[in-house]
Amino acid sequence: MTQEEHERAHALALPHEHEHAHDGVHAHVHGHTHSHTQTRAVLNRMSRLIGHLEKVKRMVKEGEDCSDVLIQLSAVDSALKGVGRIILKDHISHCIVDAARDEDAAAIEKLNKAIDQFLK
Repeated sequence: MTQEEHERAHALALPHEHEHAHDGVHAHVHGHTHSHTQTRAVLNRMSRLIGHLEKVKRMVKEGEDCSDVLIQLSAVDSALKGVGRIILKDHISHCIVDAARDEDAAAIEKLNKAIDQFLK
């Protein structure tokens, strides 16, 4: 296997072999890696969401007006859905593009199941 073929096998998570001087040739697959560009944005939003949800918890504990609590819960719900949209778009842009190129029907089916759950 040429170096270029070996690098392609790594990039596509294809089975391939490595030869080690100390113990011969070993076949293996590296597996699919997830490379997302929005991780920092998702983590930042999640931190804000957690803080917002803690505030709503305090409002309930302190007996604040139910209407105000419901409004804040609606804001939390909307923000949570926004995080889900970011993750979904990032996943499609990276993992699913790779899966389609590699004809990985299992990854696409897994996404379809996740979308069904997400949109409930």
